[in-house]
Formats: sequence, structure tokens, C-alpha cells
Amino acid sequence: MEHAELAKSAADKLLSYTTDESGWKVCKRTREVAVYWRPSAEFTGNVYKGEGIVSAKLEDVWECLKPEPGGLRVKWDNNVDQFNLIDAIADDITVCQTVTPSAAMGIIAPRDFVDVVLIKRYEDGSISSNATNVDHSGCPPQKGFVRGFNHPCGCFCIPVPGEPEKTQVLSFFQTDLSGYLPKSVVESFFPYSMVNFYSNLTKAVKALNV
Repeated sequence: MEHAELAKSAADKLLSYTTDESGWKVCKRTREVAVYWRPSAEFTGNVYKGEGIVSAKLEDVWECLKPEPGGLRVKWDNNVDQFNLIDAIADDITVCQTVTPSAAMGIIAPRDFVDVVLIKRYEDGSISSNATNVDHSGCPPQKGFVRGFNHPCGCFCIPVPGEPEKTQVLSFFQTDLSGYLPKSVVESFFPYSMVNFYSNLTKAVKALNV
């Protein structure tokens, strides 16, 4: 498939995840987020879903979340060291490289991911970022990073009816970290990481309006 078709296919899959309630099991819950998991149909690992309400306007939340070079995401998301544009396919479709730091006390080495990313806006005011891994000649595997692979993943910012100062944030992570990592390390890392993701997002949004 061409990159644009892969992006649209990933967006369709993510949208289906938002309505398919089957098989999800809670693995972590805080005041800010509930994290669920189920076996992935895309690879041998799991797909993780986060559900939370952020007390801020949707556009402010999206400003913090949107995947763009030079954007706010690199500043507040502990799992993103760099976000680089590789190719602009259309106004709403890009190919990007994400570089992540080491994690789990150094057990997980720095990674990089190359994804096609599609931004979608919906009639109800929702906005989503949708991504999946692609090969691109502009970003071959690089020394110093393990090349990981994101299967359909992304975030939805959804209006809360009657509450314009609140935004529902749905997130889906479905990542093959590659390398030789114990399954237990991977399965403990993602729920912990997603809780931090929501906590840091909430702080970043509040800082926008200070």
C-alpha cells in the first residue's frame, strides 16, 4: 500500500477500536486515566487503550498533543526526545521520525520509529492523530537506536457534551519495541508510561493558560 493508504487504513482501525468494547481488561487506573489492554491483532504483543478527561478546552489539549516538528509534545512527553519531519505527503498526512529515550532504568535502550501520520477532524468537533509504521528511504535505521514499529496507534480529542472546558482523551498504543526485551518489562512499561502520559499532558495544558 502507498503511505497515504496505510495512514487511512490505520485511522479506520483506530476508529473501530473506539467503538469495540470486547476483550479490554483494566491494567491500571488513577484519578486521571484508566488504562486497558487486550492482545493485538497486528503483532504478537498487546494494544493498550487510555481513557481520561482533561479539564481544558479541546483546542488547548490538541495544541499539546498534535504531532508536529517544533511542537509542544517534545517538551512535556517524557517518551519523546525528538520528532522530525521526513516527508509531507499532503496537508494532513506526513511521514515522521520519533526518537525515544532509554526507559525502565536503562533496560529499554533508545528507540526510533518511522510512521505515516494522518490528522483527522470529525463532524462532532473531535480531532485525532493516527499513525502506523512505514519504510522510508529518507530515514533508514540509524546507529545508536533500536528501530521499533508502531502498529495503528494514536490519540482522539473528543468534546464532552455540555462541558466546553473538558475534553475526553482516548489514546491507543500498539508498539513493537523490537530488540531482546523480557515480556514482563514490556508489559509493565506501557501501563506505567501511559499513566505518566496523561499526568504530564494535564500539567502541560494547565501551563498553557498560566
